[in-house]
Amino acid sequence: MERGSFFEVLRTFLRLGVTSFGGPVAHLGYFREELVVRRKWVDEETFADLVALCQFLPGPASSQLGMALGMERAGLPDEPAWTSTMKTPRDFMVALGAFLLLAVWHLPPWSVVLATAVLGGVVLC
Repeated sequence: MERGSFFEVLRTFLRLGVTSFGGPVAHLGYFREELVVRRKWVDEETFADLVALCQFLPGPASSQLGMALGMERAGLPDEPAWTSTMKTPRDFMVALGAFLLLAVWHLPPWSVVLATAVLGGVVLC
C-alpha cells in the first residue's frame, strides 16, 4: 500500500470530524465506509484486525482506531492530524453552544455550565 501525506490524512479526518456524529460505534462505521470501501487505505482484514485490537485496549475504540488508521496511512509523525481534526470540530460546537446560551438567551451562568455539560455529552459521545 502506498503512503499518504500528512495533508491527505488531515483533510480526510477533518471531513469526518465535521460530518460524522454519534458515539464510538458509529465512528467505526464511518471509518470503514470512508477509509476501507471508498478510499481503500486498508483492506477489510486489516481494518477488522485494527478494530479488534482497539476494542481490546482501554479507552474509546474509535479514537484509537482513527489514530491507528492515520499512522497506517501516513506514518507516526502524521498521527496528530487525526487527533486535531476529529476532536476540534466537536469541541468548537460545544463552545458555540455555550456562547449561544450565555449571549443570545441571557441564561444565568450556572445553567450554561449545566447545559454545556449536557451538550458536550451529546456531541462528544
